[in-house]
Amino acid sequence: MNVVELTLAGLLAVAGLRSLVTWLRTEFEARSPGEQILFALHVTARVGMWFAFAGFFAGYAVVDDPGHFAPFVMIPITLAALQLLTGFFLAQPGTRSHR
Repeated sequence: MNVVELTLAGLLAVAGLRSLVTWLRTEFEARSPGEQILFALHVTARVGMWFAFAGFFAGYAVVDDPGHFAPFVMIPITLAALQLLTGFFLAQPGTRSHR
């Protein structure tokens, strides 16, 4: 096990918890159920990115062959794409921003 990767994974997990608490305190006035779903997906993707990177470094530290861990990279990429798309749709005219 590599201590540097595990330490980095711990720090990223703490950042994920902080992000979760911050976003849980954020108020969002949705005009429709669709906007509420978009906002929930956006927040999930933002918070999930921290935990995905923490999991990546933790997994990289404990796996014997890091090559088998390579497909895990698709999780942060998928979350980033989801965050980008939901942010784009929430920013369209006629939607309200979070406060």
